[in-house]
Amino acid sequence: MEVPLETTNHVVPEVKYEYLDHTADVQLHAWGETLQEAFEQCGMAMFGYMTELPKVEIQKCYQIVTDPTDDLENLLYRFLDELLFLFSAEPFLICKKLEITRFDLEQFTIECNCYGEEFDLAKHPQGTEVKAITYSAMQIYQQPEHEKNEVFVIIDI
Repeated sequence: MEVPLETTNHVVPEVKYEYLDHTADVQLHAWGETLQEAFEQCGMAMFGYMTELPKVEIQKCYQIVTDPTDDLENLLYRFLDELLFLFSAEPFLICKKLEITRFDLEQFTIECNCYGEEFDLAKHPQGTEVKAITYSAMQIYQQPEHEKNEVFVIIDI
């Protein structure tokens, strides 16, 4: 769902992710001071694999909401799958910033504002197509706040 874009200057968080080789696919490794930040960084890692993020501008904002689930792994999968759908179907949004506004670990749901613009091959270099998110070797290391929370996810390319 498209939501109004505030005209304030959007600060893009520092990059806290890397790409790890994994046979025919790629593994996203993201981290943050909170598990919420690690999830945001993992989403940004996926978008960064699809194009060069410095070329993306914040022109639109869409909100995604995940359906309730029963555990953290399924929550991470659904979150990334919603982001991939946002890119793969209209509005074809490539995100520059993700801001999780609700991170409910009792109902296992996420609400997230996704800031970016419509993907345009004339402007955005095409990286690698992400076909799907996988549960294979998915790992989530939840720590107390201000320690290194980490997630590892393999994406099918």
